Amino acid sequence: MKLLGTLKVRPELPKRLEGLGRLARNLWWAWHPDAVKLFADLDKRQWGAQRENPVRFLALVSQEKVEKAAADAAYCKRYDAVMKEFDGYLSRPDPWFKRAFPKQTDQLIAYFSAEFGLHECLPIYSGGLGVLSGDHLKTASDLGIPLVGVGLVYNHGYFVQRINQEGLQEASYQRLDFDMAPIRRAVDPQGQEVVVSVEMPDRRVEARVWLVEVGRIKLFLLDTDMPVNNDSDRRLSAQLYGGDIHMRIAQEKILGIGGVRALRQMGISPTVWHMNEGHSAFLTLERLRELVKTEGLNWHEAVEAMAPSVCFTTHTPVPAGHDVFDQTMMEGHFWSLRHSLGMSADDFMHLGQEGNPPAGFFSLTVLAMRMSRFRNGVSALHGEVSRSLWTKVWPGIPEAEVPVGHITNGIHVGTWIAPALTELFDKHLGKEWRDEPQEPKNWKNVDKIPDSDLWKVHHDLKKGMVEAVRKRIKLRAARLGESAGRQGAAAEVLNPDALTLGFARRFATYKRAVLLFSDLERLHKILHDKERPVQIVFAGKAHPADLPGQQFIKQIYDFSRSSEFYGKVVIAEDYDMELARALVAGVDVWLNNPRRPLEASGTSGQKAAMNGVLQFSVLDGWWAEGYNGKNGWKMGDPVEYALYEEQDLADVTSLYATLEDEIVPLYYDRDRHGV
Repeated sequence: MKLLGTLKVRPELPKRLEGLGRLARNLWWAWHPDAVKLFADLDKRQWGAQRENPVRFLALVSQEKVEKAAADAAYCKRYDAVMKEFDGYLSRPDPWFKRAFPKQTDQLIAYFSAEFGLHECLPIYSGGLGVLSGDHLKTASDLGIPLVGVGLVYNHGYFVQRINQEGLQEASYQRLDFDMAPIRRAVDPQGQEVVVSVEMPDRRVEARVWLVEVGRIKLFLLDTDMPVNNDSDRRLSAQLYGGDIHMRIAQEKILGIGGVRALRQMGISPTVWHMNEGHSAFLTLERLRELVKTEGLNWHEAVEAMAPSVCFTTHTPVPAGHDVFDQTMMEGHFWSLRHSLGMSADDFMHLGQEGNPPAGFFSLTVLAMRMSRFRNGVSALHGEVSRSLWTKVWPGIPEAEVPVGHITNGIHVGTWIAPALTELFDKHLGKEWRDEPQEPKNWKNVDKIPDSDLWKVHHDLKKGMVEAVRKRIKLRAARLGESAGRQGAAAEVLNPDALTLGFARRFATYKRAVLLFSDLERLHKILHDKERPVQIVFAGKAHPADLPGQQFIKQIYDFSRSSEFYGKVVIAEDYDMELARALVAGVDVWLNNPRRPLEASGTSGQKAAMNGVLQFSVLDGWWAEGYNGKNGWKMGDPVEYALYEEQDLADVTSLYATLEDEIVPLYYDRDRHGV
């Protein structure tokens, strides 16, 4: 018997609810709880099983349940309200940007990023950079900023993390089913599918373009998994940050050069080109090629003509975050382009090299800085660090005058604030805070929210967080075939009434995930106080090539299984946006102890703060600006040390003392109602 193909049978949406299909394809639903509830209420079990992916969910929910909802007057009333809000949002004639900048509404920003964290149903992000990019798109949508996003699709996504019985991280990859995700093929003005071609040293690679709708914003994602390409080229868009240096440079050419060509093919002409980190810096070379070819400029003139329309955001002072390539590789990939620009090999290499005379490898960060006129770090401190790091790009200029500023990162409020808090704020503040959370006037009544109401919401969110962590631990125990006793214990891990610290982020070594375990005897005493118990939840992934980071995961796993810390230290596997939403809303204190000044921004603490969770952090990144002595706690002092050991000792001493003397006593200081 010959298998000719597969047939997918989906329920047919009743006419009364046909808008659900349109709603599922636009990620607007992801930050509107009433829209999420519409899907979930059709079948809560199936909704959870499909990881809150409405496209897959609508393909698998039973016809009977959809028909039942269509006959339910109350459900239909809620459906009508959500669809009215959705359509009104998309068609609003006067969003903030149009009111604030009426003369700039015909201009357009192209926002390039290697990853976009929009929702867990599109696993094309690894961590903070991607989530920031996703938050940028959502915020631009809310404000009506004219912007399009450009990235790669990663049809195998970032890896799924599994922690084995030895506590070692294992990485696996699951293919993204485009038919079952909120994504569709992009088309040009003539309705034809968009495919671009990018030159490699000995061949051309084709890339099709996909479209993700994020409210009012369009995100275009390039994909090389096409039959016309060879097997290795088809894998160029398979994994985020996968493969070797040869794959990396090819991916970055697809993103930068292919991204520009895709926009051109769709008739999109940006006014501003924004590179979110250096991965997309090759877009500037494509823009040079365009200007030399169409305007008759030489390459020097083309740089001067292009640079005022280019912005660059650098995100990290850590060397591993800056891609570099040797001259042989650069010449192999770009000799034809530089010839067309009339550039010598030395002139071309100088675009990506520091110093005068230039030396070393070709750096995408240096290229991005040379080819832009607007450059920024992501916090005030990171701006200072960036100016000190890149002085050689501008030899002879005093460090304080190096032209790199800062714009402190923020978050998308609608994505990260818990729905229960949204309802509480709506009740006491009205709904204006949603559209303009930056306006102090919208928060003038916040002190009038009864303490008991706020505490109840927080405690309910904490119970939800505990259940989310327990669920992951139970699934892991079952997967590993652990004993019935172990599986049963997983169902009771964490005490919803105990002070709970949260530490969840990428397990890079400079973030010092194991700092808390520097003095085991002292930590044991803090966690095991019978009158004032404390517990901590860890989550996070280490890059598959980062073996020291993976060892941190193993160390914490070993502590979590030890008799001394079992039930007091918990690590949840496969950290993603779903788990992040539960943690930033449900823990009591958000712990962040990077080695200053290596944390460029660290916006997870902002997400926690938006939910009323207090920050306890080194004065690094945004917290160096946000801390005022009354809104959380600082760890250590804002100084740099000659030795890492000195810094670690000073910070951990402060960590323990602040927990013992301030945080733990304050948490257990209750009124007669338990608040």
